[in-house]
Order: sequence, then C-alpha cells, then structure tokens
Amino acid sequence: MSFSFQLHFRAFLFGTFAAFFAVTPNVNAQTPQSPTPAALRPPAGSRVAIVEFADLECPFCGSMNSTVTAAAEKYHIPLVRHDFPLSMHPWAFQAAVDARWFDSQSKKLGEEYRNAVFSNQSSIYNLGVLHNFTEDFASAHKLQLPSPIDPQNKFADEVKADQALGLKLGVHLTPTIWIVASPTKGAPYTEVKDPQRDLYTTIDQALADSKAAK
Repeated sequence: MSFSFQLHFRAFLFGTFAAFFAVTPNVNAQTPQSPTPAALRPPAGSRVAIVEFADLECPFCGSMNSTVTAAAEKYHIPLVRHDFPLSMHPWAFQAAVDARWFDSQSKKLGEEYRNAVFSNQSSIYNLGVLHNFTEDFASAHKLQLPSPIDPQNKFADEVKADQALGLKLGVHLTPTIWIVASPTKGAPYTEVKDPQRDLYTTIDQALADSKAAK
C-alpha cells in the first residue's frame, strides 16, 4: 500500500468519524421537560391547589379526609377530588356514582356526601347498606333519590374517566395526593407520600414558590 494511499485513506476515515460525531446527539444534553399535565395544575384563578385521587371505601382515605379538608380550609385553596375506586372494594364504585349525582345537584352537596361517607365507612359494609345511607342522606337534604340513580350511565362514565386519568398519571393506590402550583419557581406538582406528616409543609413550600414566581 503506497504512502499517498495511506494518507488519503486516513483522511477519509477521519472525515467519516467527524461527520458521525457532528450529527450524533449529545446524550448528556438537557432535553425540555414534558409539560405539566392539565390535571396537575391549579384551577383557573388559583395559584396552589390540592389534587386527590381517592376511594370512598378506602380506610386510609377515610382517616386522611379530615386532614385534607382542614388543610384546604386553612389555606383557602381548592381541593380537587377525583374518584379512583379500587376493585377490591365492593361498594366503592357505586358510592362514587352516588356522589356524582349529588354533585349534579350542587358541588357543595357532593362534597358533603363524600365527607359523610368517609365519616361513616365503618357502618357501610355492603351495597344495600350504602343504598340506605344514600337515601337517608338525600332525604335529610329534602331530595328524592331517583331509581335508578344513573339510567344513562353518565355518572359511571365520569367515574371511569377519573380512573383512566389516574392510571395515566401513575396512580396505583389511594389516597394519592399532589400539591400543585402555577406559576412557581419550584416543582409544579409534588406528591405527598405521608399526608399526616408532610401535607402542611408541602403546601407552605408551594405557596412560597408560587409567591416568588409571581
């Protein structure tokens, strides 16, 4: 192999490698983060909110409910609830459907019904008892519960949509609670793994970050 041929061959290899590295992306380069899911943003007009996926039959959801509602009231921030009934709980799905019917009367009444279910979980042990409880709740508010309560499956479809949303966001247990903020100089959403311990401090941080951004 002649010396001139070797030079040309080496030049060819060098050019090939140079071209390769010129077009190969830098794996250490930062890539833009995915946009915050719409479900993990505060409602319009709010800077910080609590977003919760809950199961009305879940004992832990029941035990945490007063903590979550008290935090929303203390900080004057929205509590955005999503239904995530688990298959292991036989009356959870129907309770979520019933709650949607009360929502259709007024959101305040729907929230009151959910709180009442959480407070009375221990006495609701099957679908029949749930039905009697729901009828009594409606009667106490001077309402006639329709039968069937969801003839077109409208409320059931809404519950299923919440379940699908939760799965898309990675929810697999209840309650799953996020503190969400926008605008913010910190994390746009933070999952609260231990609400009893961390809920208030997480809200404090979100409010501070949002205030700094504003």
